[in-house]
Amino acid sequence: MSHRTPPRFVIRTLVATLATVAFVLSAVLLVVTINAQTSVRAGVVERLETGQRLLAEIEERRAQELRAQVTTLAENSTLKAAVDTYHTELRTTNAAGRQDLLATVARELDKLAARIQPDVLEVRSASGEVLAIAGRRADEWPAFARVNAPRQDTDATFVTTPSGIFRLASVPVVLQGTPLGTLSLASALDQRYATEISELSGAPTLILSDNHVVASTLPSDSLMGLKPEVVQAMAAQDPRFITLAGSEYAVRRLLNIPAPAPALIGHPSGAQVYVLESIDASARPFIAKALRTMGWIALGAFTLAALASIWLSRTIARPIDTLSASLSSMTETKNFENPLTPGGDVLEVDALTITFNTMIQSVKAAEEERLSAYLGTIRALALALDARDPYTAGHSERVSALSLAIGRCLWLDDAQLEVLRLGALLHDIGKIGISDQVLMKPGPLSGEEYEIIKQHPVVGARILRSVPFLEPHIPIVELHHERPDGKGYPHGLRGTEIPLVASIVHVADAFDAITSARAYRPARAASEGLRELWRCAGAQFDAEVVHALAKALPDIDRSTTVAGSAPRPFAVPVAVRAFRA
Repeated sequence: MSHRTPPRFVIRTLVATLATVAFVLSAVLLVVTINAQTSVRAGVVERLETGQRLLAEIEERRAQELRAQVTTLAENSTLKAAVDTYHTELRTTNAAGRQDLLATVARELDKLAARIQPDVLEVRSASGEVLAIAGRRADEWPAFARVNAPRQDTDATFVTTPSGIFRLASVPVVLQGTPLGTLSLASALDQRYATEISELSGAPTLILSDNHVVASTLPSDSLMGLKPEVVQAMAAQDPRFITLAGSEYAVRRLLNIPAPAPALIGHPSGAQVYVLESIDASARPFIAKALRTMGWIALGAFTLAALASIWLSRTIARPIDTLSASLSSMTETKNFENPLTPGGDVLEVDALTITFNTMIQSVKAAEEERLSAYLGTIRALALALDARDPYTAGHSERVSALSLAIGRCLWLDDAQLEVLRLGALLHDIGKIGISDQVLMKPGPLSGEEYEIIKQHPVVGARILRSVPFLEPHIPIVELHHERPDGKGYPHGLRGTEIPLVASIVHVADAFDAITSARAYRPARAASEGLRELWRCAGAQFDAEVVHALAKALPDIDRSTTVAGSAPRPFAVPVAVRAFRA
Protein backbone atom coordinates (compact mmCIF):
# COMPACT_ATOMS: atom_id res chain seq x y z
CA MET A 1 0.00 0.00 0.00
CA SER A 2 1.57 3.27 -1.13
CA HIS A 3 2.00 6.08 1.36
CA ARG A 4 0.00 9.15 0.49
CA THR A 5 1.90 12.37 1.06
CA PRO A 6 -0.32 15.01 2.70
CA PRO A 7 -0.57 18.41 0.98
CA ARG A 8 1.65 21.20 2.16
CA PHE A 9 0.45 23.71 4.71
CA VAL A 10 0.26 26.43 2.03
CA ILE A 11 -2.08 24.30 -0.10
CA ARG A 12 -4.26 23.32 2.85
CA THR A 13 -4.53 26.93 4.00
CA LEU A 14 -5.39 28.07 0.48
CA VAL A 15 -8.04 25.37 0.03
CA ALA A 16 -9.57 26.05 3.45
CA THR A 17 -9.69 29.81 2.83
CA LEU A 18 -11.14 29.52 -0.65
CA ALA A 19 -13.69 26.95 0.51
CA THR A 20 -14.78 29.30 3.30
CA VAL A 21 -15.05 32.22 0.89
CA ALA A 22 -17.00 30.06 -1.57
CA PHE A 23 -19.40 28.98 1.19
CA VAL A 24 -19.94 32.56 2.37
CA LEU A 25 -20.47 33.81 -1.19
CA SER A 26 -22.89 30.95 -1.91
CA ALA A 27 -24.86 31.83 1.21
CA VAL A 28 -24.90 35.51 0.24
CA LEU A 29 -25.96 34.62 -3.28
CA LEU A 30 -28.76 32.45 -1.93
CA VAL A 31 -29.97 35.27 0.32
CA VAL A 32 -29.72 37.77 -2.54
CA THR A 33 -31.66 35.44 -4.84
CA ILE A 34 -34.39 34.87 -2.27
CA ASN A 35 -34.64 38.60 -1.54
CA ALA A 36 -34.70 39.37 -5.26
CA GLN A 37 -37.49 36.86 -5.85
CA THR A 38 -39.43 38.21 -2.87
CA SER A 39 -39.02 41.79 -4.06
CA VAL A 40 -39.86 40.89 -7.64
CA ARG A 41 -42.87 38.88 -6.48
CA ALA A 42 -44.22 41.88 -4.60
CA GLY A 43 -43.44 44.14 -7.57
CA VAL A 44 -45.18 41.81 -10.02
CA VAL A 45 -48.29 41.60 -7.83
CA GLU A 46 -48.41 45.35 -7.47
CA ARG A 47 -47.87 45.83 -11.20
CA LEU A 48 -50.60 43.33 -12.08
CA GLU A 49 -53.07 44.93 -9.68
CA THR A 50 -52.32 48.34 -11.14
CA GLY A 51 -52.69 46.92 -14.63
CA GLN A 52 -55.91 45.21 -13.62
CA ARG A 53 -57.44 48.51 -12.56
CA LEU A 54 -56.17 50.22 -15.69
CA LEU A 55 -57.49 47.50 -17.97
CA ALA A 56 -60.86 47.57 -16.22
CA GLU A 57 -61.12 51.27 -17.08
CA ILE A 58 -60.02 50.55 -20.65
CA GLU A 59 -62.66 47.81 -20.93
CA GLU A 60 -65.34 50.23 -19.78
CA ARG A 61 -64.24 52.69 -22.43
CA ARG A 62 -64.23 49.90 -25.02
CA ALA A 63 -67.84 49.07 -24.10
CA GLN A 64 -68.84 52.72 -24.31
CA GLU A 65 -67.09 53.12 -27.64
CA LEU A 66 -68.76 49.97 -28.96
CA ARG A 67 -72.14 51.30 -27.82
CA ALA A 68 -71.51 54.72 -29.38
CA GLN A 69 -70.33 53.16 -32.62
CA VAL A 70 -73.36 50.92 -33.05
CA THR A 71 -75.66 53.84 -32.14
CA THR A 72 -74.14 55.90 -34.94
CA LEU A 73 -74.49 53.05 -37.38
CA ALA A 74 -78.16 52.58 -36.44
CA GLU A 75 -78.87 56.11 -37.64
CA ASN A 76 -77.81 55.29 -41.20
CA SER A 77 -80.77 56.33 -43.40
CA THR A 78 -80.20 53.87 -46.21
CA LEU A 79 -80.09 50.99 -43.75
CA LYS A 80 -83.31 52.23 -42.15
CA ALA A 81 -84.92 52.54 -45.59
CA ALA A 82 -83.85 49.01 -46.54
CA VAL A 83 -85.23 47.56 -43.30
CA ASP A 84 -88.45 49.62 -43.59
CA THR A 85 -88.94 48.47 -47.22
CA TYR A 86 -88.46 44.86 -46.08
CA HIS A 87 -91.22 45.23 -43.48
CA THR A 88 -93.56 47.16 -45.84
CA GLU A 89 -93.33 44.85 -48.87
CA LEU A 90 -92.91 41.57 -47.03
CA ARG A 91 -96.67 40.97 -46.87
CA THR A 92 -97.23 41.53 -50.63
CA THR A 93 -94.26 39.72 -52.15
CA ASN A 94 -93.45 36.11 -52.79
CA ALA A 95 -90.42 34.14 -51.67
CA ALA A 96 -88.24 35.40 -54.51
CA GLY A 97 -89.17 38.95 -53.72
CA ARG A 98 -88.40 38.35 -50.04
CA GLN A 99 -84.90 37.24 -50.96
CA ASP A 100 -84.42 40.39 -52.99
CA LEU A 101 -85.50 42.47 -50.02
CA LEU A 102 -83.04 40.62 -47.71
CA ALA A 103 -80.27 41.08 -50.29
CA THR A 104 -80.94 44.83 -50.27
CA VAL A 105 -80.60 44.90 -46.46
CA ALA A 106 -77.43 42.82 -46.68
CA ARG A 107 -75.86 45.19 -49.22
CA GLU A 108 -76.52 48.18 -47.02
CA LEU A 109 -75.11 46.33 -44.00
CA ASP A 110 -72.00 45.38 -45.97
CA LYS A 111 -71.48 49.03 -46.84
CA LEU A 112 -71.50 49.91 -43.14
CA ALA A 113 -69.17 46.98 -42.33
CA ALA A 114 -66.76 48.07 -45.03
CA ARG A 115 -66.37 51.41 -43.24
CA ILE A 116 -65.51 50.08 -39.76
CA GLN A 117 -64.28 46.51 -40.41
CA PRO A 118 -66.15 44.97 -37.43
CA ASP A 119 -65.95 41.36 -36.32
CA VAL A 120 -69.73 40.98 -36.55
CA LEU A 121 -72.42 43.46 -37.59
CA GLU A 122 -75.95 42.10 -37.43
CA VAL A 123 -79.41 43.54 -38.13
CA ARG A 124 -82.64 41.89 -36.94
CA SER A 125 -86.27 42.65 -37.47
CA ALA A 126 -88.55 43.82 -34.71
CA SER A 127 -89.68 40.21 -34.32
CA GLY A 128 -86.06 39.06 -33.80
CA GLU A 129 -85.55 37.57 -37.27
CA VAL A 130 -81.95 37.90 -38.51
CA LEU A 131 -82.08 39.95 -41.69
CA ALA A 132 -78.33 40.20 -42.46
CA ILE A 133 -74.88 39.58 -40.93
CA ALA A 134 -71.62 41.21 -42.03
CA GLY A 135 -68.05 41.50 -40.78
CA ARG A 136 -64.82 39.48 -40.65
CA ARG A 137 -66.36 36.71 -38.57
CA ALA A 138 -69.86 36.81 -39.97
CA ASP A 139 -69.62 33.17 -41.03
CA GLU A 140 -69.02 32.14 -37.42
CA TRP A 141 -71.97 34.09 -36.01
CA PRO A 142 -74.84 31.80 -35.05
CA ALA A 143 -77.64 33.23 -37.19
CA PHE A 144 -79.94 30.42 -36.13
CA ALA A 145 -79.85 31.51 -32.50
CA ARG A 146 -81.44 34.45 -30.83
CA VAL A 147 -79.28 36.85 -28.91
CA ASN A 148 -81.08 38.95 -26.42
CA ALA A 149 -80.30 42.61 -26.85
CA PRO A 150 -78.96 44.40 -23.77
CA ARG A 151 -81.06 46.86 -21.90
CA GLN A 152 -81.01 50.39 -23.13
CA ASP A 153 -79.18 51.63 -20.06
CA THR A 154 -76.18 49.32 -20.53
CA ASP A 155 -73.23 49.82 -22.83
CA ALA A 156 -72.47 46.24 -23.82
CA THR A 157 -72.70 42.62 -22.79
CA PHE A 158 -70.82 39.43 -23.54
CA VAL A 159 -72.07 36.37 -25.34
CA THR A 160 -70.49 33.01 -25.99
CA THR A 161 -70.97 31.17 -29.24
CA PRO A 162 -69.61 27.93 -30.64
CA SER A 163 -66.84 29.94 -32.27
CA GLY A 164 -65.85 32.09 -29.32
CA ILE A 165 -66.64 34.96 -26.99
CA PHE A 166 -67.93 38.31 -28.18
CA ARG A 167 -68.53 41.69 -26.62
CA LEU A 168 -71.96 42.76 -27.91
CA ALA A 169 -73.67 46.14 -28.11
CA SER A 170 -77.20 46.39 -29.55
CA VAL A 171 -79.42 49.39 -30.26
CA PRO A 172 -82.91 49.67 -31.83
CA VAL A 173 -83.32 50.84 -35.40
CA VAL A 174 -86.11 53.46 -35.32
CA LEU A 175 -87.69 55.31 -38.25
CA GLN A 176 -89.93 58.25 -37.39
CA GLY A 177 -90.59 56.82 -33.97
CA THR A 178 -91.44 53.36 -35.28
CA PRO A 179 -89.15 50.51 -34.17
CA LEU A 180 -87.89 48.63 -37.24
CA GLY A 181 -85.56 46.17 -35.55
CA THR A 182 -82.18 45.90 -33.79
CA LEU A 183 -78.62 46.60 -34.94
CA SER A 184 -75.90 44.67 -33.07
CA LEU A 185 -72.14 45.19 -33.18
CA ALA A 186 -69.96 42.39 -31.76
CA SER A 187 -66.22 42.42 -31.06
CA ALA A 188 -64.53 39.01 -30.61
CA LEU A 189 -62.41 38.24 -27.59
CA ASP A 190 -59.93 36.26 -29.70
CA GLN A 191 -56.17 36.09 -30.20
CA ARG A 192 -56.05 39.61 -31.54
CA TYR A 193 -57.88 40.87 -28.47
CA ALA A 194 -55.46 38.91 -26.21
CA THR A 195 -52.50 40.47 -28.02
CA GLU A 196 -53.95 43.96 -27.56
CA ILE A 197 -54.46 43.36 -23.84
CA SER A 198 -50.90 42.04 -23.51
CA GLU A 199 -49.52 45.10 -25.26
CA LEU A 200 -51.48 47.40 -22.96
CA SER A 201 -50.64 45.53 -19.74
CA GLY A 202 -47.15 44.34 -20.62
CA ALA A 203 -48.11 40.89 -19.34
CA PRO A 204 -49.33 37.67 -21.02
CA THR A 205 -53.10 37.32 -21.41
CA LEU A 206 -55.18 34.16 -21.10
CA ILE A 207 -58.81 33.79 -22.20
CA LEU A 208 -60.73 30.74 -20.99
CA SER A 209 -64.19 29.51 -21.92
CA ASP A 210 -65.90 26.30 -20.98
CA ASN A 211 -62.64 25.26 -19.22
CA HIS A 212 -60.73 25.55 -22.48
CA VAL A 213 -58.13 28.01 -23.68
CA VAL A 214 -59.69 30.35 -26.23
CA ALA A 215 -56.67 32.60 -26.74
CA SER A 216 -53.35 33.18 -25.03
CA THR A 217 -50.10 35.08 -25.35
CA LEU A 218 -48.29 32.82 -22.88
CA PRO A 219 -45.00 31.24 -24.01
CA SER A 220 -45.56 27.89 -25.67
CA ASP A 221 -43.81 25.89 -22.94
CA SER A 222 -45.92 27.54 -20.23
CA LEU A 223 -49.07 27.02 -22.28
CA MET A 224 -48.25 23.30 -22.50
CA GLY A 225 -48.14 23.23 -18.72
CA LEU A 226 -51.68 24.60 -18.52
CA LYS A 227 -53.34 21.30 -17.63
CA PRO A 228 -57.16 20.89 -17.51
CA GLU A 229 -57.12 20.68 -13.74
CA VAL A 230 -55.28 24.02 -13.58
CA VAL A 231 -57.84 25.59 -15.92
CA GLN A 232 -60.72 24.28 -13.80
CA ALA A 233 -59.08 25.58 -10.62
CA MET A 234 -58.59 29.01 -12.19
CA ALA A 235 -62.21 29.22 -13.33
CA ALA A 236 -63.56 28.05 -9.99
CA GLN A 237 -61.21 29.60 -7.41
CA ASP A 238 -59.63 32.65 -9.06
CA PRO A 239 -56.14 31.82 -7.66
CA ARG A 240 -53.57 34.52 -7.04
CA PHE A 241 -50.61 32.38 -8.09
CA ILE A 242 -50.18 29.33 -10.32
CA THR A 243 -47.26 27.24 -11.50
CA LEU A 244 -46.83 26.51 -15.21
CA ALA A 245 -43.94 24.41 -16.56
CA GLY A 246 -42.03 24.89 -13.32
CA SER A 247 -42.38 28.68 -13.39
CA GLU A 248 -44.51 30.60 -10.91
CA TYR A 249 -47.00 33.13 -12.29
CA ALA A 250 -48.95 35.85 -10.56
CA VAL A 251 -52.55 35.86 -11.85
CA ARG A 252 -55.27 38.52 -11.85
CA ARG A 253 -58.71 38.12 -13.40
CA LEU A 254 -59.59 40.96 -15.72
CA LEU A 255 -63.07 39.87 -16.82
CA ASN A 256 -65.49 37.26 -15.57
CA ILE A 257 -68.17 36.67 -18.17
CA PRO A 258 -71.16 34.79 -16.73
CA ALA A 259 -72.97 32.02 -18.57
CA PRO A 260 -74.94 33.29 -21.60
CA ALA A 261 -78.68 33.66 -21.79
CA PRO A 262 -80.64 30.45 -22.27
CA ALA A 263 -81.27 31.52 -25.88
CA LEU A 264 -77.80 30.20 -26.75
CA ILE A 265 -78.59 26.57 -26.19
CA GLY A 266 -75.63 24.24 -25.84
CA HIS A 267 -73.21 26.89 -24.53
CA PRO A 268 -74.07 27.43 -20.90
CA SER A 269 -70.52 28.19 -19.67
CA GLY A 270 -69.10 31.62 -19.11
CA ALA A 271 -65.63 32.91 -19.86
CA GLN A 272 -62.72 34.52 -18.03
CA VAL A 273 -59.97 36.85 -19.11
CA TYR A 274 -56.72 36.80 -17.08
CA VAL A 275 -53.47 38.67 -17.11
CA LEU A 276 -50.46 36.73 -15.87
CA GLU A 277 -46.83 37.53 -15.26
CA SER A 278 -44.00 35.09 -14.61
CA ILE A 279 -42.29 35.85 -11.33
CA ASP A 280 -39.28 33.78 -12.35
CA ALA A 281 -38.96 35.54 -15.70
CA SER A 282 -39.32 38.93 -14.03
CA ALA A 283 -36.75 38.01 -11.42
CA ARG A 284 -34.31 36.62 -13.98
CA PRO A 285 -32.81 40.00 -15.05
CA PHE A 286 -32.37 41.03 -11.43
CA ILE A 287 -30.83 37.69 -10.55
CA ALA A 288 -28.59 37.84 -13.63
CA LYS A 289 -27.43 41.30 -12.62
CA ALA A 290 -26.91 40.10 -9.05
CA LEU A 291 -24.94 37.13 -10.39
CA ARG A 292 -22.73 39.39 -12.45
CA THR A 293 -22.16 41.62 -9.46
CA MET A 294 -21.53 38.62 -7.22
CA GLY A 295 -19.20 37.22 -9.87
CA TRP A 296 -17.01 40.31 -9.72
CA ILE A 297 -17.23 40.31 -5.94
CA ALA A 298 -16.35 36.59 -5.88
CA LEU A 299 -13.40 37.16 -8.21
CA GLY A 300 -12.10 39.92 -5.98
CA ALA A 301 -12.80 37.95 -2.81
CA PHE A 302 -11.10 34.83 -4.13
CA THR A 303 -8.11 36.84 -5.31
CA LEU A 304 -7.73 38.65 -2.00
CA ALA A 305 -8.35 35.44 -0.04
CA ALA A 306 -5.78 33.57 -2.13
CA LEU A 307 -3.17 36.31 -1.69
CA ALA A 308 -3.90 36.63 2.03
CA SER A 309 -3.84 32.88 2.62
CA ILE A 310 -0.62 32.46 0.63
CA TRP A 311 0.99 35.33 2.55
CA LEU A 312 -0.24 34.00 5.89
CA SER A 313 0.68 30.39 5.19
CA ARG A 314 4.10 31.35 3.89
CA THR A 315 4.65 33.53 6.94
CA ILE A 316 4.17 30.37 8.98
CA ALA A 317 5.54 27.84 6.48
CA ARG A 318 8.80 29.68 5.78
CA PRO A 319 10.06 29.49 9.40
CA ILE A 320 8.87 25.89 9.57
CA ASP A 321 10.73 25.06 6.34
CA THR A 322 13.82 26.82 7.68
CA LEU A 323 13.55 24.87 10.93
CA SER A 324 13.02 21.63 8.98
CA ALA A 325 16.06 22.33 6.78
CA SER A 326 18.17 23.04 9.87
CA LEU A 327 17.01 19.81 11.48
CA SER A 328 17.75 17.85 8.28
CA SER A 329 21.22 19.42 8.11
CA MET A 330 21.83 18.50 11.74
CA THR A 331 20.70 14.94 11.07
CA GLU A 332 22.89 14.56 7.97
CA THR A 333 26.01 16.10 9.48
CA LYS A 334 25.27 14.78 12.98
CA ASN A 335 26.40 18.13 14.29
CA PHE A 336 24.26 19.05 17.28
CA GLU A 337 26.76 21.43 18.84
CA ASN A 338 25.32 24.70 17.53
CA PRO A 339 21.76 25.45 18.75
CA LEU A 340 19.10 26.63 16.32
CA THR A 341 18.43 30.36 16.18
CA PRO A 342 14.78 31.49 16.50
CA GLY A 343 13.62 33.47 13.45
CA GLY A 344 11.44 35.90 15.38
CA ASP A 345 8.65 35.87 12.75
CA VAL A 346 6.26 33.40 14.33
CA LEU A 347 6.10 33.02 18.09
CA GLU A 348 4.90 29.43 17.91
CA VAL A 349 7.78 28.39 15.64
CA ASP A 350 10.24 30.23 17.88
CA ALA A 351 8.81 28.39 20.89
CA LEU A 352 9.24 25.11 18.99
CA THR A 353 12.86 26.04 18.15
CA ILE A 354 13.65 26.86 21.78
CA THR A 355 12.00 23.62 22.91
CA PHE A 356 14.04 21.68 20.36
CA ASN A 357 17.27 23.34 21.56
CA THR A 358 16.39 22.41 25.13
CA MET A 359 15.63 18.86 24.05
CA ILE A 360 18.95 18.62 22.17
CA GLN A 361 20.80 19.82 25.25
CA SER A 362 19.01 17.18 27.32
CA VAL A 363 19.80 14.52 24.72
CA LYS A 364 23.46 15.61 24.61
CA ALA A 365 23.65 15.46 28.39
CA ALA A 366 22.06 12.02 28.35
CA GLU A 367 24.41 10.94 25.54
CA GLU A 368 27.42 12.16 27.50
CA GLU A 369 26.21 10.27 30.56
CA ARG A 370 25.64 7.18 28.39
CA LEU A 371 29.07 7.51 26.81
CA SER A 372 30.64 7.96 30.22
CA ALA A 373 28.92 4.84 31.46
CA TYR A 374 29.93 3.09 28.23
CA LEU A 375 33.59 4.01 28.67
CA GLY A 376 33.42 3.10 32.34
CA THR A 377 32.07 -0.30 31.43
CA ILE A 378 34.83 -0.88 28.91
CA ARG A 379 37.52 0.25 31.29
CA ALA A 380 36.05 -1.90 34.03
CA LEU A 381 36.16 -4.91 31.74
CA ALA A 382 39.75 -4.14 30.76
CA LEU A 383 40.77 -3.63 34.40
CA ALA A 384 39.01 -6.84 35.40
CA LEU A 385 41.09 -8.68 32.81
CA ASP A 386 44.34 -6.98 33.75
CA ALA A 387 43.70 -7.64 37.45
CA ARG A 388 43.94 -11.41 36.85
CA ASP A 389 47.62 -11.25 35.88
CA PRO A 390 49.99 -8.75 37.46
CA TYR A 391 52.41 -9.22 34.55
CA THR A 392 49.80 -7.92 32.09
CA ALA A 393 48.50 -5.04 34.25
CA GLY A 394 48.05 -1.96 32.09
CA HIS A 395 48.47 -3.98 28.88
CA SER A 396 45.08 -3.00 27.46
CA GLU A 397 45.67 0.71 28.16
CA ARG A 398 49.11 0.60 26.51
CA VAL A 399 47.77 -1.25 23.46
CA SER A 400 45.00 1.33 23.18
CA ALA A 401 47.48 4.23 23.32
CA LEU A 402 49.79 2.59 20.74
CA SER A 403 46.83 1.82 18.45
CA LEU A 404 45.70 5.46 18.54
CA ALA A 405 49.18 6.69 17.67
CA ILE A 406 49.34 4.26 14.71
CA GLY A 407 45.83 5.23 13.60
CA ARG A 408 46.70 8.90 13.54
CA CYS A 409 49.76 8.21 11.39
CA LEU A 410 47.47 6.33 9.01
CA TRP A 411 45.10 9.32 8.90
CA LEU A 412 42.07 7.52 10.32
CA ASP A 413 39.10 9.81 11.02
CA ASP A 414 37.80 10.56 14.50
CA ALA A 415 35.05 7.92 14.37
CA GLN A 416 37.54 5.20 13.36
CA LEU A 417 40.00 6.35 16.03
CA GLU A 418 37.28 6.09 18.69
CA VAL A 419 36.40 2.56 17.57
CA LEU A 420 40.11 1.72 17.55
CA ARG A 421 40.72 3.16 21.03
CA LEU A 422 37.89 1.30 22.71
CA GLY A 423 38.32 -1.87 20.67
CA ALA A 424 41.97 -1.99 21.71
CA LEU A 425 40.95 -1.71 25.35
CA LEU A 426 38.70 -4.75 24.88
CA HIS A 427 40.89 -6.79 22.50
CA ASP A 428 41.70 -9.45 25.10
CA ILE A 429 38.32 -9.49 26.86
CA GLY A 430 37.85 -13.09 25.74
CA LYS A 431 40.63 -14.15 28.08
CA ILE A 432 38.11 -13.78 30.91
CA GLY A 433 36.89 -17.20 29.80
CA ILE A 434 40.39 -18.74 29.98
CA SER A 435 41.34 -20.53 33.20
CA ASP A 436 44.05 -19.04 35.42
CA GLN A 437 46.01 -22.25 35.11
CA VAL A 438 46.50 -21.64 31.42
CA LEU A 439 46.45 -17.85 31.40
CA MET A 440 49.06 -17.33 34.14
CA LYS A 441 51.26 -20.36 33.43
CA PRO A 442 54.87 -19.29 34.16
CA GLY A 443 56.40 -21.37 31.41
CA PRO A 444 55.74 -21.97 27.75
CA LEU A 445 52.30 -23.25 26.80
CA SER A 446 51.71 -26.72 25.52
CA GLY A 447 50.01 -27.25 22.17
CA GLU A 448 46.69 -28.01 23.81
CA GLU A 449 47.00 -24.94 26.07
CA TYR A 450 47.88 -22.78 23.06
CA GLU A 451 44.75 -23.96 21.30
CA ILE A 452 42.75 -22.91 24.37
CA ILE A 453 44.39 -19.49 24.31
CA LYS A 454 43.58 -19.17 20.58
CA GLN A 455 39.87 -19.30 21.46
CA HIS A 456 39.91 -15.99 23.35
CA PRO A 457 39.08 -13.85 20.21
CA VAL A 458 35.99 -15.98 19.55
CA VAL A 459 34.99 -15.87 23.20
CA GLY A 460 35.50 -12.08 23.27
CA ALA A 461 33.40 -11.58 20.12
CA ARG A 462 30.65 -13.72 21.64
CA ILE A 463 30.70 -11.56 24.77
CA LEU A 464 30.49 -8.31 22.76
CA ARG A 465 27.66 -9.55 20.56
CA SER A 466 25.44 -9.72 23.63
CA VAL A 467 25.97 -5.98 24.21
CA PRO A 468 24.58 -3.92 21.25
CA PHE A 469 26.64 -0.78 21.82
CA LEU A 470 29.88 -2.81 21.70
CA GLU A 471 29.13 -4.23 18.26
CA PRO A 472 31.44 -1.78 16.33
CA HIS A 473 34.43 -3.21 18.26
CA ILE A 474 33.78 -6.87 17.46
CA PRO A 475 36.08 -6.94 14.35
CA ILE A 476 39.01 -5.79 16.53
CA VAL A 477 38.34 -8.29 19.33
CA GLU A 478 37.67 -11.21 16.99
CA LEU A 479 40.32 -10.59 14.32
CA HIS A 480 43.31 -8.95 16.07
CA HIS A 481 45.33 -12.21 15.78
CA GLU A 482 44.77 -12.65 12.03
CA ARG A 483 47.94 -12.51 9.88
CA PRO A 484 48.52 -11.24 6.32
CA ASP A 485 49.91 -14.66 5.34
CA GLY A 486 46.69 -16.40 6.45
CA LYS A 487 48.32 -18.27 9.34
CA GLY A 488 46.52 -16.25 11.99
CA TYR A 489 43.48 -17.26 14.02
CA PRO A 490 40.56 -17.79 14.50
CA HIS A 491 39.56 -17.65 10.77
CA GLY A 492 42.84 -17.61 8.86
CA LEU A 493 42.05 -14.41 6.91
CA ARG A 494 44.60 -13.01 4.43
CA GLY A 495 45.81 -9.54 3.42
CA THR A 496 43.01 -7.07 2.79
CA GLU A 497 40.44 -9.49 4.22
CA ILE A 498 41.63 -8.33 7.63
CA PRO A 499 40.14 -4.98 8.79
CA LEU A 500 42.80 -2.28 9.17
CA VAL A 501 41.80 -1.57 12.78
CA ALA A 502 42.35 -5.26 13.64
CA SER A 503 45.78 -5.18 11.99
CA ILE A 504 46.69 -2.06 13.97
CA VAL A 505 45.75 -3.66 17.30
CA HIS A 506 47.62 -6.83 16.25
CA VAL A 507 50.85 -4.81 15.80
CA ALA A 508 50.33 -2.75 18.98
CA ASP A 509 49.54 -5.90 20.99
CA ALA A 510 52.67 -7.69 19.75
CA PHE A 511 54.88 -4.65 20.37
CA ASP A 512 53.61 -4.25 23.95
CA ALA A 513 53.98 -7.98 24.59
CA ILE A 514 57.63 -7.90 23.40
CA THR A 515 58.52 -4.81 25.43
CA SER A 516 56.76 -5.94 28.62
CA ALA A 517 58.06 -8.40 31.24
CA ARG A 518 56.50 -11.84 31.57
CA ALA A 519 56.76 -14.46 34.25
CA TYR A 520 58.98 -16.55 31.98
CA ARG A 521 61.18 -13.69 30.56
CA PRO A 522 62.20 -10.08 31.17
CA ALA A 523 61.03 -7.09 29.14
CA ARG A 524 62.89 -6.41 25.88
CA ALA A 525 63.95 -3.03 24.58
CA ALA A 526 61.72 -1.07 22.23
CA SER A 527 64.35 -1.28 19.50
CA GLU A 528 64.35 -5.04 19.74
CA GLY A 529 60.58 -5.08 19.66
CA LEU A 530 60.45 -2.92 16.54
CA ARG A 531 63.23 -5.01 14.92
CA GLU A 532 61.19 -8.13 15.57
CA LEU A 533 58.10 -6.54 14.03
CA TRP A 534 60.06 -5.52 10.91
CA ARG A 535 61.47 -9.01 10.64
CA CYS A 536 57.95 -10.45 10.47
CA ALA A 537 56.37 -7.58 8.47
CA GLY A 538 54.35 -8.72 5.47
CA ALA A 539 53.87 -12.22 6.82
CA GLN A 540 52.84 -12.02 10.48
CA PHE A 541 52.25 -8.26 10.62
CA ASP A 542 50.89 -5.67 8.17
CA ALA A 543 53.96 -3.83 6.83
CA GLU A 544 52.13 -0.51 6.47
CA VAL A 545 51.02 -0.67 10.10
CA VAL A 546 54.55 -1.55 11.27
CA HIS A 547 55.83 1.44 9.30
CA ALA A 548 53.23 3.67 10.98
CA LEU A 549 54.30 2.38 14.40
CA ALA A 550 57.94 3.18 13.63
CA LYS A 551 56.88 6.65 12.52
CA ALA A 552 54.79 7.23 15.64
CA LEU A 553 57.19 5.86 18.30
CA PRO A 554 59.40 8.99 18.61
CA ASP A 555 56.34 11.09 19.42
CA ILE A 556 54.79 8.72 21.97
CA ASP A 557 55.15 9.73 25.59
CA ARG A 558 54.09 6.45 27.13
CA SER A 559 53.99 6.07 30.91
CA THR A 560 53.48 2.46 31.90
CA THR A 561 54.33 -0.01 34.58
CA VAL A 562 56.75 -2.72 33.67
CA ALA A 563 56.40 -5.76 35.89
CA GLY A 564 58.70 -5.37 38.81
CA SER A 565 59.72 -1.78 38.02
CA ALA A 566 58.54 1.73 38.70
CA PRO A 567 56.72 3.84 36.11
CA ARG A 568 59.06 5.05 33.40
CA PRO A 569 58.73 7.06 30.19
CA PHE A 570 58.75 5.02 27.04
CA ALA A 571 61.64 6.39 25.02
CA VAL A 572 62.63 5.13 21.60
CA PRO A 573 66.41 4.99 21.01
CA VAL A 574 67.85 6.75 18.05
CA ALA A 575 68.74 3.41 16.56
CA VAL A 576 65.07 2.56 16.27
CA ARG A 577 64.53 5.45 13.89
CA ALA A 578 66.60 3.64 11.32
CA PHE A 579 63.87 1.07 10.93
CA ARG A 580 61.52 3.79 9.58
CA ALA A 581 63.48 3.96 6.33
